[in-house]
Amino acid sequence: MLRVGLPLVASLGAATLMQFTDRIFLSRYSMESIAAAVPAWTAWFTIIAFFFGICLYTNVFVAQYTGARQPKRVGAALWQGIYVALCAGVIMACCSLAADTLFRLAGHGPVIAAEEATYFRILCLGAIFVLLMEILSCFYSGRGITRPVLAANLAGTMLNIPLDYALIFGWGPFPELGIAGAATASVCGATFTASLFGWWIFTRKNEEKYAVRSAWRPDRALLARLVRFGLPGGVEFFLEISAIAFFVFLVGRLGTVELAASNIVFAVNTLGFLPMVGLHIAVSSLVGQAVGRGTPDDGVVAAGSALHMALLWTLGMMAVYLFAPHLVLDLFRPAGTGDAEWAGIVATGVVLLRYVALYCLFDTVAVIYFGALKGAGDIVFVMKVMAAIAVLGLIVPSWLALEVYGAGLEAAWRIVTIYVLLLSAGAYLRFRQGGWRSKRVIEAEPPEMADTVVPLRDEA
Repeated sequence: MLRVGLPLVASLGAATLMQFTDRIFLSRYSMESIAAAVPAWTAWFTIIAFFFGICLYTNVFVAQYTGARQPKRVGAALWQGIYVALCAGVIMACCSLAADTLFRLAGHGPVIAAEEATYFRILCLGAIFVLLMEILSCFYSGRGITRPVLAANLAGTMLNIPLDYALIFGWGPFPELGIAGAATASVCGATFTASLFGWWIFTRKNEEKYAVRSAWRPDRALLARLVRFGLPGGVEFFLEISAIAFFVFLVGRLGTVELAASNIVFAVNTLGFLPMVGLHIAVSSLVGQAVGRGTPDDGVVAAGSALHMALLWTLGMMAVYLFAPHLVLDLFRPAGTGDAEWAGIVATGVVLLRYVALYCLFDTVAVIYFGALKGAGDIVFVMKVMAAIAVLGLIVPSWLALEVYGAGLEAAWRIVTIYVLLLSAGAYLRFRQGGWRSKRVIEAEPPEMADTVVPLRDEA
């Protein structure tokens, strides 16, 4: 788990740093920009999450083919994921046409709505590069070779951060674009990272082992299998992000201070959450390999190791949320914000960070065990439990609390805490029941496809 997981954690840490600095730059640019960035990004991610769920299930296919000693099928699985990503990218580009209407209907102020529409539109147009970046990374993460993933993401981060600053504020030959510059820099970083993956993957050496060139033709049976198993993953991811997006939009109707404080706290929480996504991918890969080779007990060990590592990080972040909230919140102070206005945002943010500290342990349990279940192929259960808890545990209660009873911001965040607790209980109990041990997403191994075990060693 250390060998596979730590480079992924560092890779997601690079993505966290990129998003964190993006939020800081926007908060220093204007109050409207930071208030608009999180709802716009959340709306974009809500839509793309459906396609992410399908595309990223390529990781499970690569892992199970590797565990089943069928390396020649790895290239075919990768190409089916690429075809899904290309189709999804076209659909996402079409969604950009609805940007103005979407944020006008959200009920936010006209200035913030215009900023949200700009940010959303650019991200939609560049979504195809984000999807290709994630698909190509599955070639490495699914096989448990994660250092190339770290290297590519670090390179993208090193490009994104200075470009982000230059395009937001205007520097040298770059124009001052504000929130449009932040979105443009994000797309450029993803494009660069995807290009690096393509350069490293489609080599003669990888062709000999994994058929990464010759398996380019659409494989109807494999593509149908990927969509069949990936579709529940897409629905699950979509529902999860939709519930959070709905919550963010409801909070935005309370006022600018409530929205800004919630957005800043969500941005701070990415420091604790995104590295956990690295372990989520790692445990999914290792459990998938274990199921593929018929040794599910190895998956139990992998899940336990991942949980221990994740909890160690989470406890450190809890200490920051509880004992140094002003230190992180002050990083997001917008330029020109008065002391009284900022004091109100900070006071609200300190209270909200206490809720984050309360639920982040449960969030860690949910992230790790849902990753293990997905790696085994138990994705239909994950979809069903996410659908039930997202609707009944977050969407309906939040709407009733804020829109019907006018309960206020703290009541909404209590509901979020209960929502995360329910998710963690569902994931943990399902994993302990053990039904995932008999799951399998790949076809039965044909004798002529068997090959020697592909070693888990770093190679670009």
